[in-house]
Amino acid sequence: MIHIAETVTVGSVEGFLGTEELAQITSVMDGFLTEKARARFGEERTTSIHEIPGHSHDQAMVVYEPAGRVEMPKVPAEVEQVLQHAFDRARPALSRVMPSITACRPWTYVEYGPGQHITSHLDSIAPDPLAWPRQIAGISVVISEAEAGGAFYVESSSSDRLWNTCLDQAGKYDYADGMWLAHDGADHSADWFTQMPRTRWSVNPSPGAALLYGSQLAHGTEPVDRGRVAKFISWLIAEKHLG
Repeated sequence: MIHIAETVTVGSVEGFLGTEELAQITSVMDGFLTEKARARFGEERTTSIHEIPGHSHDQAMVVYEPAGRVEMPKVPAEVEQVLQHAFDRARPALSRVMPSITACRPWTYVEYGPGQHITSHLDSIAPDPLAWPRQIAGISVVISEAEAGGAFYVESSSSDRLWNTCLDQAGKYDYADGMWLAHDGADHSADWFTQMPRTRWSVNPSPGAALLYGSQLAHGTEPVDRGRVAKFISWLIAEKHLG
């Protein structure tokens, strides 16, 4: 059974990547991200991993990343292998706080320079939260930190505006009793979301540590003041009937 607590909680896995693994994937990415590649995945990019129903890719990018960012939705195979191995190694720790997780989706590389950030939003469980697979949480692993700014944050709120449906017969859909589903469109394209009172909790994790944030928890990053932030992100899912 998927419990609502899994979708609104935070967690961390310190040492998700070891020193040698960090050095390995940093070396691969430094070799891959030539000036031409950085431009292709940065200012020349015309699509985004984020989508807003009824909006174009350009409109979604303005909402989510108003100052742009580098976004690579498919990382080199060697990097993907290292990150998936780290996920497998961390599964005992993950299962204590998010026991319904069964898999990690392919990883995405993102990078933020001065003034760049991602605006507050929810990832949500799925376009259809009664279908499979179900997105339980996001995961973020910082590879290099900015000199100043760029902190990751989550935002909690007790507002009723956030919640759309309390499932009847939740167990029928493998959710625990009392499961609530958040409103669609919880991002900066919606006035109700931007006006909703929230409390922000910020963190600057050590390189190699993994941050976990529930799929129904608002999150984003502060603008970078100096330097660049490089990180890998993915989503942790429940991929089949749990019984």
